[in-house]
Amino acid sequence: MQKPISITAVASISPLGKTLNETWESYQNDTHCITEMSLKKGSALVSKIPTEAQETIETLRLSDSKYKTLDRTVLYAIYASRLAIQQAGWKSSDNFGINIGSSRGATHLFETYYDDYLKNDKTKTLSSPTTTLGNISSWIAHDLQTKGPEISHSITCSTALHAVLNGIAWIQSGMCDKFLVGGSEAPLTPFTIAQMQALKIYAKNNSSYPCKALDLSKKQNTMVLGEGASVTCLEMGKHPNTLATIEGIGFATEILEHNISISSDAKCFQKSMRMALENINPETVDAIVMHAPGTIKGDLSELKAIQEVFKDKVPAVTSNKWKIGHTFGASGALSLELAILMLQHQKFIGVPYIKNKKAPKQIKTVLVNAVGFGGNAVSILLKQ
Repeated sequence: MQKPISITAVASISPLGKTLNETWESYQNDTHCITEMSLKKGSALVSKIPTEAQETIETLRLSDSKYKTLDRTVLYAIYASRLAIQQAGWKSSDNFGINIGSSRGATHLFETYYDDYLKNDKTKTLSSPTTTLGNISSWIAHDLQTKGPEISHSITCSTALHAVLNGIAWIQSGMCDKFLVGGSEAPLTPFTIAQMQALKIYAKNNSSYPCKALDLSKKQNTMVLGEGASVTCLEMGKHPNTLATIEGIGFATEILEHNISISSDAKCFQKSMRMALENINPETVDAIVMHAPGTIKGDLSELKAIQEVFKDKVPAVTSNKWKIGHTFGASGALSLELAILMLQHQKFIGVPYIKNKKAPKQIKTVLVNAVGFGGNAVSILLKQ
């Protein structure tokens, strides 16, 4: 890091709620947000945004005739982006950059258009422009009326934290003063769920905690899909409204042993964490918000990587996927949001079913991890 980068706002819409206050309030209880969703055949466990938040998104959809054809992935991102720049005090004339990514993009629309094509042997006029990944940041730029650079990308489940890396690079290069970064995902569709079930990583049991992220004694995979969007405002230096500063960044990609897996000791995470901690004493890290998707191998390999990097001084670890599921490309941004909230409120949000859980005495430095298919890990170090 050449100079500290400030996070001056964070906003989201997720199973936890549609405002930062609602989100923090939701974190105060040990109740998860996972429910059953009916499919064409049977049902599946998912984590949806609350009814009131769904109504807010529907109001947004109907507010502009052009928005009626947009996928929820785009609408979630527009909603969160509006809140973020309002909180940061940004104006459209600031011409800030935008990088909001997504692992899957317009999943619901794509499946709908494809079903229609199979039935009618033709498709609708807007089936292409409304299903490209690029339309997320483009529509946000349109909605916010900013003329700065806009980027959309997919780097699977580490997409949102890669957006943070991009924003930092643009700011530190001097090409942009401010960047809006994050991720959005609306993957609760039959085909997407079927894909995860085919990988044999999806939760089957609707127990007291269907997703057992960080439970290393689990005998089966317990990943559950969630939906939502989270964005943050990045600016160079420190400001009166700074929520947290980014003190270190790390990234790595490892050679694949399998299409979906990382090595047993997550070498990509070892590299990304060491890079993020390059100029920091590891013992000063108070907590780590892990990726921890709720799979047997995924949770264990990341923890092994943490133990390898921190040795016998492993900080308190946590994850929010037991509560809101795995939101794919938005997950890293929602983990970043959790880290910021813990720094602000000086309260550690742990995993309720973990025995002998460790809690830090203070929270001044938090490390956030994310990784996706392809072994592309990112680690972001936040400081109060």
